[in-house]
Amino acid sequence: MSNQAKTHEFKSEVKQLLKLIINSLYSNKEIFLRELISNASDAIDKLRFEAQTNPDILGKDTEFKIKLTPDGIKQTFDISDNGIGMTYDEVMENIGTIAQSGTAAFMAAMEQANGDTLTPELIGQFGVGFYSAFIVADKITLLTRAAGSEKGVRWESHGDGTYTIEEAEKESRGTSITLELKKKEDGEQDFTDEWVIRHIVKQHSDFVSYPVVMDVEKEEPIPEPEQLKDKDGKPLGKTTHKVVKEETLNTMKAIWAKAKEEVDDKEHEEFYMHISHDWNPPLARLHSKFEGTTEYTALLYIPSKAPLDLFNPDAKHGIHLYCKRVFIMDDCAELMPEYLRFVKGVVDASDLSLNISREILQQNALVKNIRQNLVKKIFELLKGLEDKEYEKFYEEFGAVLKVGIHSDFENKNKIAELARFKTSKSDGKWVSLKAYVDNMQPDQKEIYYITGDNMTALLNSPLLEQLKAKDYEVLLMSDPVDEWVVQSLTEYDGKSLKSAEKGDLALDKVDDDKKDKYEGLFKQLRLLLEENIKEVKPSTRLTDSVACLSGDSSDMSAYMEKILKASGQKTPDTKRILELNMDHPVVDKINSIFEKDAAAPVLKDYAHLLFDLATISEGGKIDDPAGFTRRVGELMSDAL
Repeated sequence: MSNQAKTHEFKSEVKQLLKLIINSLYSNKEIFLRELISNASDAIDKLRFEAQTNPDILGKDTEFKIKLTPDGIKQTFDISDNGIGMTYDEVMENIGTIAQSGTAAFMAAMEQANGDTLTPELIGQFGVGFYSAFIVADKITLLTRAAGSEKGVRWESHGDGTYTIEEAEKESRGTSITLELKKKEDGEQDFTDEWVIRHIVKQHSDFVSYPVVMDVEKEEPIPEPEQLKDKDGKPLGKTTHKVVKEETLNTMKAIWAKAKEEVDDKEHEEFYMHISHDWNPPLARLHSKFEGTTEYTALLYIPSKAPLDLFNPDAKHGIHLYCKRVFIMDDCAELMPEYLRFVKGVVDASDLSLNISREILQQNALVKNIRQNLVKKIFELLKGLEDKEYEKFYEEFGAVLKVGIHSDFENKNKIAELARFKTSKSDGKWVSLKAYVDNMQPDQKEIYYITGDNMTALLNSPLLEQLKAKDYEVLLMSDPVDEWVVQSLTEYDGKSLKSAEKGDLALDKVDDDKKDKYEGLFKQLRLLLEENIKEVKPSTRLTDSVACLSGDSSDMSAYMEKILKASGQKTPDTKRILELNMDHPVVDKINSIFEKDAAAPVLKDYAHLLFDLATISEGGKIDDPAGFTRRVGELMSDAL
């Protein structure tokens, strides 16, 4: 690696992102300072954690701080910290690229927002906080030196699609970022003004755990021995002079350490934004101090909007773990189950070891106890939400929450109480299982459901015709996770869950005389469709449609098969059952043809038409669309 500065180009999508940031009609430009202070705080957190196992890494520089240095004459703004710093490779990885896992989603979100305004929530959600500085700066220079390293690194960019990086001299560890500010327009804030900076720090970063300092010019008395006095001892001239002193701008009071009543909604919102990088206010919060055999404080938030990486397997959990206000980690998955991964917040456990690793966390009895209590409190918090608030929550996070029914056996029933479903009677509204059971018909013994990926197709499925005729409500399960939910939740409140698609619904008795009448036809249709189906039988599900496909009670559902195939998994070849409506005139007319000539060629066409119609009605894809079109065309021609 040479000392000469090397120029690199950003990736094409990063160039586009920078262009959006730089030219954005961003309404809250001061966000840049909050983001840079937050990054500096994280860097000090990481150094303190590293120092738990390697105390020598600190050297003599043990007073942590984040220093702001504005220059109104040069129109520059500098922010520096004495945190862990970065190596050359780390600068390339962390600063040379933007939002590695989220850039594509970020761009998609920008397109949805018409690409004109860079909204605050987008800045935080994708880890592009550092680059928010380009909203106010024409050029950014970053000088950093990793703790334990002898050499520093300088990174520079005008946000024009390229950046330079080189080795550089830096006296001490940490990072310094210098912004060459854009020319201020009329009515815009002056980010070199002392009172503007004070206001921003107070509003957005007051709770940061380290001193955010700035050199401030003050008027102070001249020490008496240095004053000029007359013969009577009275001062001659000024008795005060201007001095520049370093002043701390934030209170540094950990918000979770305050009494609940001391923290107002505004402070909670600012802290939530700080830890989550989400500019939407939280929907609900839990602020509790747990005392007993162990003591810990939890400050947790339920977001009001789902992040765009909610279903990304690499997305981080949102719990920050501290021990006596010393940072341990910001992605503590062990404190919250996967199905509650959207919960953000802080847990400060005084009895934890500062040197605890992720492997030890997984086995730690204290951590398990904390997790158990937090989950219980989150359930109570969700149950206590008003109906409208809970509906908002469920629209955003319901699909994730339901995972717990399958994955958390201990809390399965509690999660089932929180689960909501749309039904054949709910007119698009969410219904709880308790409400469903309360509304069951007097003669109804089971909870009926159907799974699939299209709500409209489910609502109009022929499989529900007889259920609707009896005024039985049906749960419409359109989330992929619902297939696993019904495997684990086999009953609720003593009522079994029954698929409308599988097994015998036993809604009505089959007319034996009609069954005998059509027995020969059904056998012939089965032979003609033997590659596609395993049986043809009279339906007790249908009232209007001519045909539908069902399965045995032990068969995989059509939706589950679709999910597995879409994920690239091999599935066993499961043939379905073709059910026919014996009261439908089409069946009677096909039977007339069969009785005249059991070998009539047209029977094969009708058999495939019946199968294709049943497949289409459940939202499936037919194997031979051209053949289907030909048969329908011939039918239309004959009819006309």
